[in-house]
Amino acid sequence: MASTSIELQSTQVPMDRVRLPEELASGHDNPNRDQTSSPPPVDCGKHAYLFLGAAFFIDCFVWGFPFSFGIFQDYYLTHEPFEGSGQIATIGTTSMGIMYFGNPFVMALWRFFPKECRYAPFVGALAMCGSLAASSFSHQVTHLVVTQGVVYAIGGLLCFCPCVLYVEEWFVKRRGLALGTMWAGTGVGGCTIPLLLEFLLGRYGFRTTLRLWGGLLFAVTIPLLYFVKPRVKPSQVHGQSVRRINLGFVLNGRFLLYQLPSMIQALGFFIPSIWLPSYARTVFHASSKVAALTIVTINLASAAGNIAMGFLIDRFHVTTCILVSSLGTVIGTFLLWGLAQNLAVLFVFCTMYGLFAGSFSATWAGIMSEMTSRPTLSDHAGSPHRGIAFDPIMVFGVLEAGRGIGNLVSGPLSEVLVQNSLWKDQALAGYGSGYGTLIVFTGITGFLGGGGFLCRRLGWL
Repeated sequence: MASTSIELQSTQVPMDRVRLPEELASGHDNPNRDQTSSPPPVDCGKHAYLFLGAAFFIDCFVWGFPFSFGIFQDYYLTHEPFEGSGQIATIGTTSMGIMYFGNPFVMALWRFFPKECRYAPFVGALAMCGSLAASSFSHQVTHLVVTQGVVYAIGGLLCFCPCVLYVEEWFVKRRGLALGTMWAGTGVGGCTIPLLLEFLLGRYGFRTTLRLWGGLLFAVTIPLLYFVKPRVKPSQVHGQSVRRINLGFVLNGRFLLYQLPSMIQALGFFIPSIWLPSYARTVFHASSKVAALTIVTINLASAAGNIAMGFLIDRFHVTTCILVSSLGTVIGTFLLWGLAQNLAVLFVFCTMYGLFAGSFSATWAGIMSEMTSRPTLSDHAGSPHRGIAFDPIMVFGVLEAGRGIGNLVSGPLSEVLVQNSLWKDQALAGYGSGYGTLIVFTGITGFLGGGGFLCRRLGWL
């Protein structure tokens, strides 16, 4: 299968000039360089931990806000000047869609222009804060789509993407744990930010809330971005400027056997987060606050699950970790959610779902290593792309874009499933509640998400 490549320079790259991120991280970029300018150590030390801490909190604030959009949606639907509008959901889907699908493009931009992009995170932070301030003056939903949706998402990408990019330099042996810890920020943000926003909206209204949140975002992210920097300055890396990016992995059979199950898993992954509050209210007659705690529980468990999965991915094969995530998801969905007859069991499901399904994306660290540690499709003799290894950061970007498909499709798809429930009042517990098709679909997609393990057992991986 032919490789795809973006080429900015036609000069052939000698094999002795090609090195992977692991080699860059080791610090052997120039044996003649002055030893006094040696970069900080990898996997340990003050600088690495400060970077990881900053990345965690940036992930928490950047992703936590769009993941909390349901709070704004409920407010906009019931308060002037947006009350009753049918386009409010577009704000959240636009923001999340851009943040998912824009990943590979922003990553490529950083690879092409590493020096020029050094200050892009600050531009992104200012764009996010400015978009929230502008949103506070909105009187039409279209204004919110542009500001709170499009502009915020672009700023968030510029602010967040370098965190993933620089992990490759700061962490090598503990890369999986580092990525899992960073991604845990989304879970922490997803369980704390909604509570804070709900309080602010109830007391001050959306205009003051957006301004206050924009100010808080500025006060937190700008200082933290000082620590989000490459381990090796671009000016210190001799002969390493990225001129070509090998995108052959996109059509690589090995990658597709990882990507397709991941996309299928994403189709069902977002469904509990969308419907569990409604499920708790209608089936168990829970109050609004108790129903909202289902999402808080999932996000909090997801934070712990990401860290645990990051620890495992550094020690076991990626397909083994995928199996663990999938088994926990399937067992929790079919046995706990499907058979739950009280709120206590439902919250046990929320915990289990967050731990296992919520940690699935942490297995991507293993996929990134798997795709870059083996010979590429372009390594055959005479290939114009010979010597250009698959870039793990671009692998991550494409995986993230694939997850975005699940995010966009799961909302309208779940609406159809609820409207066409097959076993309402005819089956046991949750299966006969009117949400039975949702439960079954979530369990099946969780099972198919473990396809990577089966493919390895069949010898395809």
